[in-house]
Amino acid sequence: MDNKDNTYGKLLVLLIFSSMVTIFFISEGYYIYSYIIIILTLAMNSGILYRARYKEKKQVADTEDIGRFSEYFIKDNLFKQIYPLAFIKEDGEMIWCNSRFKEVFESEKISGCNIASIVRGLSLENVLKMSKTYSQKISINRSSYEVYSKKIVDAYENTNIIMVFFNDVTYIEEGTKESIMLIDVDNLTEVSSSIDSIKSSLLVAEIDSVITEYAKSLNAMIKKYEGSKYILSVSDSVIEAEMSKKFDILDRVREISVGNKLEPTLSIGVGRGGVNPRENQKYAVTALELSLGRGGDQVVVKRKDKLCFFGGNTKEIERRTRVRARVIARSLIDLVYESSKVYIVGHKNPDMDCFGAAVGISSVIRQLGKNCKILMGNDTRGIDLYLKKLKEQYKSEELFIDYDSAMNNLDDDTLVIVVDVHARNYVSNIELVDRAKKVVIIDHHRRSADAIEGALLTYIEVYASSTSELITEMVQYMLDKPKLKQIEAEGLLAGICVDTKNFYFKTGVRTFEAASFLRRLGADTIDVKKMFSDDLESYIKRSDTIKSATVENGIAIAICPSSVKDTIIPAQAADELLNITSIKASFVLVKINNDVSISGRSFGDINVQVILESLGGGGHMNIAGTKLFDSTIDEALVRLKKAIGKYLEEGD
Repeated sequence: MDNKDNTYGKLLVLLIFSSMVTIFFISEGYYIYSYIIIILTLAMNSGILYRARYKEKKQVADTEDIGRFSEYFIKDNLFKQIYPLAFIKEDGEMIWCNSRFKEVFESEKISGCNIASIVRGLSLENVLKMSKTYSQKISINRSSYEVYSKKIVDAYENTNIIMVFFNDVTYIEEGTKESIMLIDVDNLTEVSSSIDSIKSSLLVAEIDSVITEYAKSLNAMIKKYEGSKYILSVSDSVIEAEMSKKFDILDRVREISVGNKLEPTLSIGVGRGGVNPRENQKYAVTALELSLGRGGDQVVVKRKDKLCFFGGNTKEIERRTRVRARVIARSLIDLVYESSKVYIVGHKNPDMDCFGAAVGISSVIRQLGKNCKILMGNDTRGIDLYLKKLKEQYKSEELFIDYDSAMNNLDDDTLVIVVDVHARNYVSNIELVDRAKKVVIIDHHRRSADAIEGALLTYIEVYASSTSELITEMVQYMLDKPKLKQIEAEGLLAGICVDTKNFYFKTGVRTFEAASFLRRLGADTIDVKKMFSDDLESYIKRSDTIKSATVENGIAIAICPSSVKDTIIPAQAADELLNITSIKASFVLVKINNDVSISGRSFGDINVQVILESLGGGGHMNIAGTKLFDSTIDEALVRLKKAIGKYLEEGD
């Protein structure tokens, strides 16, 4: 506007000046000069007007370019915002959103949609209030966002547009969240008993000092209780750092030595991700129980629906007492007397430990005057020889019951005893267990993440060689004058032999005591040996399996011939591979229908349970197994090698 005024001012001055000069020349009679002045004036005026219009057009063009650039710049930056952003109408209808909004809320189509239907938990009422007082907090895929809004007036449409902004506060919240850590010096009694009282006091003081310094390094609140137990409240972000370091506190405590023969070990349970400290404490208790149940010397971190395991690479030390066996036996007697009948359930593809334990406990319960039956499945390949001998002395209906009959006769007073298994995925009849009101678990495997819950009595002793050993001890306390038939005693002894590999693995003093008791009851070791005899065909298949083995880093991997359709030969082959010099662990794969089963064995230097647990299996650190559903041998081999590589890498 100023430029236009200046131009018109110049033209006006020029016109006035030229008019005066023209009048002067006309009055003096110089007409020719008057014409020249008029022509020059018109030419100058035209030049000034042209220049003015040119500048005006250029200014308009520049303004439009700036507008277009500004519009593109704003839209592009809004679209690429790292936080979700949306524009909506006052009724919540979506107008526009950036790419981050679509990514977070997984919504490609927004046209005609209401923001409340896209963002779960969002209050449109609070959005429209546009006040910090009414700011909202929502959680999407483990991320937390604070929601703010701003009103924008649309002058053209005479309406209001609401800008909704989602501020990611996950990092801030994670930094302020507290996790609960429970620490238990799980073998303090055993370690202290190996040294005198003075050194024992020094040991306790040294362990306490290491744990206290550890808590300080985490900036944690620490409280000691019950002598060798600690509770810590620690920032959740610190737990993440400890997980990345594999909780090296386990190694530091094991290195403590004041003359003790045994290494002190910790069991640690961490609860995190709960809505409040109470829930985290509940998670931590569950995690600690799981850590202790898996043999100790490890950390279990539990969120609501996720478990992480660290450590667990030391051999279990026998530390059971007969007091616990007696208490469990007496409690079981009470439950049996309070029940109308008893069913015994084992694991899928039962072996002699599972079946021998079932036969042993069922004999005791029948001697107590209660009706007791064992649930039998169709797959009995691992117990065929023993089952044949058993049926020579018992009628099938005396000992066994099929699944349908058991389900039909199940009532609220039926007691279901689960033996040699506690993981839901491996129970032969989990539907029966789920329906039963009264459940007892007797097992010796390391506690699994998917353990059966709600049992009235749980007796899981990872330090025992076998479930048959546990049952043998309980027999001595459940009957005033313990008495078993020879065939029943041989079943229990065979169960011990199977899981100890003829008393080589996981064999403690109590194992020999149990075997001695069974021998006194008439168990014949020659008859037990015959139960494990092979035919020539099985021997050849096992030899072919061993011949296929490849060895790397002291770990042997073998594949059974396609003619093998059971898990007995791979288990036997895995055992025999350990007889070869320099082999520290062995894995044998077998294809059965659409699935691949893997048997793992080791001397304890390599934890086969941890390796196979990552593939959905379990067991003990030197005896474990898993099943990969809908898998080929090649696929299973790749997954197994990856799991072994990860284990070795973490161990380094």
